[in-house]
Amino acid sequence: QVQLVESGGGLVQPGGSLRLSCAASGNIAGIYSMGWYRQSPGLHRALVASITIGAGRTNYADSVKGRFTVSRDKAKNTVALQMDSLKVEDTGVYVCNLRTWSGQDSDDYWGQGTQVIVSS
Repeated sequence: QVQLVESGGGLVQPGGSLRLSCAASGNIAGIYSMGWYRQSPGLHRALVASITIGAGRTNYADSVKGRFTVSRDKAKNTVALQMDSLKVEDTGVYVCNLRTWSGQDSDDYWGQGTQVIVSS
């Protein structure tokens, strides 16, 4: 079993910053990557940023490149998303993702999400 606990969401003005954190616990063997998705009701979640746990390779949505930075702390089993220069369109529910890979199968685990509201 895997549990993901997110924190750091909130209300911020355009141009401001937030730092999201996600802590993984439970059976975490085989973790390949962790990341953040932004979701809208009734729609598929869209990748915002991810990072592979081993090599630290990152992937970002084009809309956040240069503004968001994803990082991981392997010792603490956490992943963070530093969000700078926030825009109104960044508003949404940010959901932590953990992906496992065994060499034969891959599974995704999801947190409950944390709300980010960018508004004047």
